Amino acid sequence: MNYIIAAFALIVLIATNPAYAEGKTKEVCRDKVDKAGNIVRDKSGKTTKVCKKVKVHKKVDGTRVPEKAPKK
Repeated sequence: MNYIIAAFALIVLIATNPAYAEGKTKEVCRDKVDKAGNIVRDKSGKTTKVCKKVKVHKKVDGTRVPEKAPKK
């Protein structure tokens, strides 16, 4: 009986393990801006950048869902 429960639990764990697709990330940078809206520069005069890593999702083209016929 214990073997049946253990086998069932193993099957459930294997079946519910989600498959993760490796997502691509890219780094997006923009100029840092203060509260007044001016670009922040360091002592040498270069603009300060604010960078974030963003996930890039694959665009999937599909078929349109047909519209329902009007009810009579």
